[in-house]
Amino acid sequence: MARSRIVARSASTGRFVTKSYAKRAPAKTTVERVGGTTKNSRSVNRSARTGKFITQKAASANPATSITQKI
Repeated sequence: MARSRIVARSASTGRFVTKSYAKRAPAKTTVERVGGTTKNSRSVNRSARTGKFITQKAASANPATSITQKI
């Protein structure tokens, strides 16, 4: 069984950032668990500020504070 790990990403670029940066800028970053049993079969959008799921329209209107990921 694959092990999962926690990573932090920039909401605007999607690039990995350090966990310490994510703590300093929570509105512009997201922390997520990757690996393990994720199937990466469908795309979803999330708000980086709240972590809640949002629509594609909302993600397109606010690209700096939203992320698209496969789950």
